[in-house]
Amino acid sequence: MRFQQLSIRSFRNLKDTTLEAGPEGAVLLGANGEGKTSLLEAIYFPVLFRSLRGASDQEIVRFGEPGFHLGLRFEARDQSHHAAVTYRAAGRKKEHVLDGEPLRRLADGAGIWVAVAFLPEDVRLASGPAAGRRLFLDRTLALADRQYFTALATYRHALGQRNAALRAGRLDLARAFDAPLTRAGARVVAGRLAWVEQAQAGFRDELLALGEPRATADLGYAGPVELADPEAWPAALDAAAARDQARGATTVGPHRDDLRLCLEGHGVREFGSTGQQRSAAIALKLLELETLRQAAGEAPALLLDDVFAELDQERQERLATRLRRVGQAQVFITSPRADELGPGMELPVWRVRGGGVSVED
Repeated sequence: MRFQQLSIRSFRNLKDTTLEAGPEGAVLLGANGEGKTSLLEAIYFPVLFRSLRGASDQEIVRFGEPGFHLGLRFEARDQSHHAAVTYRAAGRKKEHVLDGEPLRRLADGAGIWVAVAFLPEDVRLASGPAAGRRLFLDRTLALADRQYFTALATYRHALGQRNAALRAGRLDLARAFDAPLTRAGARVVAGRLAWVEQAQAGFRDELLALGEPRATADLGYAGPVELADPEAWPAALDAAAARDQARGATTVGPHRDDLRLCLEGHGVREFGSTGQQRSAAIALKLLELETLRQAAGEAPALLLDDVFAELDQERQERLATRLRRVGQAQVFITSPRADELGPGMELPVWRVRGGGVSVED
């Protein structure tokens, strides 16, 4: 999977430009605040047609402009595609186009272009609350499996309707959403459990490659695994009915579960060092890359924002070695200076200054 050309108009602090990329990718060099992360965000945007940093569309518009436009020409599965998104702040209107045809549903275009991004704040995958790890699971599996995508959307809709009824004090109306919640929720739990089982060995391998002991790394699922079976839901929902009514929210389901990361028998979030937490987060991102590679039959683009920061020299060298083995992935990596990159990261150089991008010969 290769991005070939990117057109940017009024996006973040970036100057309007059209960039062409080679199959290997590029190193983005520049001081902090010059636009390196915004450029990665623009490359990633057509994956789900939204910000990888969780920003609203309005927040992405360059100051003083009426909206933004992005166009990405790329190759996937030996076919050429063009994805475009135009946002107009007036009326908050957003248009999505894939290969010249307007998208009626985002689901029809999501995941045609696939990339995996690692930002500095992604260390919270290991050090932060469960919500971030649930989002990681759901994004990875939704992009890899269309049925999971559909089940997740159905589950979230039923959950929202059920919770609205509970807040209104209508337990009877809330229970009317039990059936769709059950069907979709069981599919979500089953999908997550299958991924965790398949990814356990890979998690250990990635941490070993990054310098952590293999035998003590563990990846697990924290939640009632019996809910992978739809027949287990009625009893669970019945048992939680009084609690749900009192809290005005559904207290049973995968929206409350977690992904458990352990080293040496202890939770990485609670007991891991800063280096261990960063290694665990990077390992998850590499697992995401492999999951999407297997699903698509080719490697997604890999977008790495200052990934070597806060790693000691040994971990930097190990990570650089691992990144050189990502197969045919197109890699874009940012750094303030070339000497802060890991050894052997030899890619074309893009200089980013004041939102402008210049390609070095």
